Amino acid sequence: MEKVVIVRYSELHLKGKNRGYFERVLITNIEKALKGLKHELKRQSGRYLVENFDELDVDDIVSRLKKVFGIHSLSVALKVNSDINAIFKAAEEVCFDCGSFKVETHRADKTFPLNSLQISAEIGGRLLSKYKALSVNVHNPQFIVNIDVRENGTSLVFNEFFKGAGGMPVGSSGKGLLLISGGIDSPVAGHMIAKRGMQINCIHFHSYPYTNMQARDKVIELAKVLSQYTGGTKLNIVSVTHIQEEIHKKCNGEYMVTLLRRFMMRIAEAVATKCGAQCLITGESLGQVASQTIEGITSSNSVVKNLPVLRPLCGFDKDEIIERSRDMGAYDISIQPFEDCCTVFLPKHPVIKPSMKSILEEEDKLEVEKLIEEAISSLEVLTL
Repeated sequence: MEKVVIVRYSELHLKGKNRGYFERVLITNIEKALKGLKHELKRQSGRYLVENFDELDVDDIVSRLKKVFGIHSLSVALKVNSDINAIFKAAEEVCFDCGSFKVETHRADKTFPLNSLQISAEIGGRLLSKYKALSVNVHNPQFIVNIDVRENGTSLVFNEFFKGAGGMPVGSSGKGLLLISGGIDSPVAGHMIAKRGMQINCIHFHSYPYTNMQARDKVIELAKVLSQYTGGTKLNIVSVTHIQEEIHKKCNGEYMVTLLRRFMMRIAEAVATKCGAQCLITGESLGQVASQTIEGITSSNSVVKNLPVLRPLCGFDKDEIIERSRDMGAYDISIQPFEDCCTVFLPKHPVIKPSMKSILEEEDKLEVEKLIEEAISSLEVLTL
């Protein structure tokens, strides 16, 4: 009797002739997630088994695999020979000694002498005889003993399904560059796009010394949380202090956020092109702040020349975003009270519905290309 972890994949079964490619990407990501832990990964008819691991690591294995996109569900199972007595011994191990239950059997091996209903009845009857405080409830049981009789002469017995991250394997849908701040929204946006199979790199803009190094460290921690789901990431850090100083000195202060946002998008596109990213990703939610009105989004979007800009949170309200942030483990870091660059020189009344004519008039007061070049020269890249 051996303890194993069953890994069931998510949408990959829909991929037809291309399924092999997506499975290879998923296998790579699983191996990356389990790096440092003794194990073997084996394919078994539409699922994978993690075997030959130290049983003390089983909780760590499950915890890591829960964060791998492309996995639908997981179970910790006992693997035994396909013999009714061996199956019963495993069922004893996963069965509780009281409460209501039922036995569900899937028989892939059609040569096994009993069919699925007969196996369930036999094992269920033996369990009732052994544990007098058990009762059968086929409609609403407190727990289920699951039996999976495989074609290779082994059976898997388990009592629980753990929900996986779902989605598509990271790396199967290209590469994007996420504009990550120290707030709640942008890590969630990166998480959502990674779930669709996109490899995520990040770019962060800082305004040191107006913002402190703790704000920078906070963003690094958020990128590390995201990297648990993406199999690693690169964080590009760019200083925009000089740009904000120039805007503050030469332009109408009400346009600070709008103009800074345009600079960020230009710089992000340049960095994305350099690192091979095929799109930009932002955490914007329509109407949430002054720069996220449709006019503000139109303004920032207009300076991106060659790449699409993905805004997965555009229709979400704050409560929905916070819930997702908690689920991914980023919320407690995001609410740490360290200001990001967008709070520097923040006007009391930022323009909410800027016209392109007035934006371009303000921008003409600046040496745009020179400021962008200076910002890119400050680029620092961290591999997480």
